[in-house]
Amino acid sequence: MALQHARSGERIELRRGEDDIANFTSIALIKTDHMELIRLVLPKEKPMPEHYVEGEMTLLCLEGEIAFDAHGKTTVLQPNEMVYLAAGEPHAIRANQDAVALMTILLHPGDNSGGPTHKPNTSAA
Repeated sequence: MALQHARSGERIELRRGEDDIANFTSIALIKTDHMELIRLVLPKEKPMPEHYVEGEMTLLCLEGEIAFDAHGKTTVLQPNEMVYLAAGEPHAIRANQDAVALMTILLHPGDNSGGPTHKPNTSAA
């Protein structure tokens, strides 16, 4: 069954369900040619390794505590705090406490791949 994204003007529930942390139920809420909006559920024991996204992004902590590694430093986000990241910047995300966040990724017209991408290994083999 295909994921049903929210339609224009539709109310979106951001609170996590009782089993979201256990099941890591992150979900793409909206995806258009220009933007992807994701409710990201981050269990404390499941960090997201370093990756990047093609477009600019923001990460808004809704619940818990998030450690966001980018630009050689760690920024800790509490509820109602957010961070902005330029396109293509490598970053890693982990929860210091089980957390829920709202991630917005701006997509380039015609390139709506979105989602995390690992930087290609440029070292000689």
